Amino acid sequence: MTGVFYRAPSPDAPHFVEVGDIVEAGQTIGLIEAMKVFSEIPAEAAGRVAEIVASNGKLVQADEVLVLLEKQEDENQV
Repeated sequence: MTGVFYRAPSPDAPHFVEVGDIVEAGQTIGLIEAMKVFSEIPAEAAGRVAEIVASNGKLVQADEVLVLLEKQEDENQV
């Protein structure tokens, strides 16, 4: 499926995530608009946002990388 990627729910709203943010698995990282329907895009895993690859308002393809996450080490581990 092809659609337009949006980093925020509306033009004047803050972005869902920024580089450096810690996200949980399932947390919304953006929206895809396809055929006038908006779908939330959840993070596939927990981690720190390393890079936002997809450009806001630009067309993306199915299976295209939108956001790169760095796995976070458990700070409680010894």
